Amino acid sequence: MMNKEQKSKGSTKEIYLAGGCFWGTEKYLSLVKGIVRTEVGYANGDTENPSYEDVCSRKTGHAETVKVVYDSDQIGLELILRLFYDVIDPVAKNRQGNDIGTQYRTGIYYTDVQDRDLILGSLKELAKRYNKPLAIEVSPLQNYYTAEEYHQKYLDKNPNGYCHIGAEKFKKAERAQEDPVKYQPKSKEVLQATLSDLQYNVTQNNATEPPFKNEYHNNFEEGIYVDITTGEPLFTASDKFESGCGWPSFTKPISSDVICELTDNSHRMNRIEVRSKTGNAHLGHIFADGPTETGGLRYCINSAALKFIPKEEMEDEGYGYLLGCFDK
Repeated sequence: MMNKEQKSKGSTKEIYLAGGCFWGTEKYLSLVKGIVRTEVGYANGDTENPSYEDVCSRKTGHAETVKVVYDSDQIGLELILRLFYDVIDPVAKNRQGNDIGTQYRTGIYYTDVQDRDLILGSLKELAKRYNKPLAIEVSPLQNYYTAEEYHQKYLDKNPNGYCHIGAEKFKKAERAQEDPVKYQPKSKEVLQATLSDLQYNVTQNNATEPPFKNEYHNNFEEGIYVDITTGEPLFTASDKFESGCGWPSFTKPISSDVICELTDNSHRMNRIEVRSKTGNAHLGHIFADGPTETGGLRYCINSAALKFIPKEEMEDEGYGYLLGCFDK
């Protein structure tokens, strides 16, 4: 029988979260629907293969960290981060609960660079709730070493063991789930009634709009571009560039969670099609002629598949958590 990680292998992603003593943080996150595996270890330090004793007393620079493997089809990083913030003191430096030391610092360590903007945006929203600066560090995962076996699933093995997280938080984690109505695909009938003929043909019939004669090819105002069929955020103006092709061009999506890439052999060409994951709307294609300094990719997207939300309207439209995308 397949375990839940094997069943969702094609959509699994990783994030590494440091939130004080990893015993309680691991147990808490393991209860969340959509998180398929958790493991504790030591991350972003200066030494190789540290022991628990090394981390506690020998100034290794490592943080007690939980490796979180999640099914992005069931839960998004945004919700995981909100749950994480709920069980840490985000303004405490090198301390959580009764645990003091650099190994107990808070941190978010990512392996997918496309997660960075979402992380920074969520922290900007979190910061509004405090009158002190946040102490949560954000960086790519530099290194990670699995902790000793006796630390793995510690609270499962020792139900009465030490934990800095209250029981009510564990109950909340078990109930947590994505808002099922936030971004939902719509029926063909609804789309036909609400979209223009061009928008419908592009998103549902894989049509291509004319180059240069489309709404957003020369729009460089600050803001985000969302799926015209669901409202889900797909791209930011920060990643848009002038390619000269006549269609909106982006170096990357707002997150790899929101798109699907499919082989497209239509019209006797070998291309990679881009579709929105939630709405399953045709967006455009990916080409390997983008700026080399950003990875060399060009996401060539139809304007008709997008709706632009100006930066000054994002808060009112429910996209305020992404305002951090522009703090660069």
